[in-house]
Amino acid sequence: MKKWTKVAIPVAAVAVLVAWYEFRPERLVVNRRVDEGLPSAQPLESGRFYSILHPTAGTATIFQMGDGTRVLRLTSFSTSNGPDVPVYMVAADDAKDVATVQQAGFIDLGVLKGNIGDQNYNLGSDLDLAKYRAVSIWCKRFSVNFGAAALRPTEASQNQ
Repeated sequence: MKKWTKVAIPVAAVAVLVAWYEFRPERLVVNRRVDEGLPSAQPLESGRFYSILHPTAGTATIFQMGDGTRVLRLTSFSTSNGPDVPVYMVAADDAKDVATVQQAGFIDLGVLKGNIGDQNYNLGSDLDLAKYRAVSIWCKRFSVNFGAAALRPTEASQNQ
């Protein structure tokens, strides 16, 4: 019995450490705050976030920069944190549920920089804004949609 215990305890300890590393549960309770600035830019499209699986709030706005590049900016943003949460541009008018995101297709803009605060994500020059009309805060690990924002042209962009 002692021989079994001498083997089982180290194996269990290693298993716990590997499970902790893979899941990273502390990210569920630790907030990451971000406060990125944005130089002068022209707003093109905007939408308010709404909650789907987790409370999500703020505004998603696509800006045209002076050099022609485009940036997705999340302002007054907040959502739940997690170990594997990217920002998606979804090829649909809205990203109301998991099926819409998975069936319509999406472009991964990268891991969420923080679950609270203003942050920017560069958009590729070939991104078709007529096709990609929604933003999703997605959890890859569990394939769920934390929250979304449907994008619509801003007044400033319509007046040009």
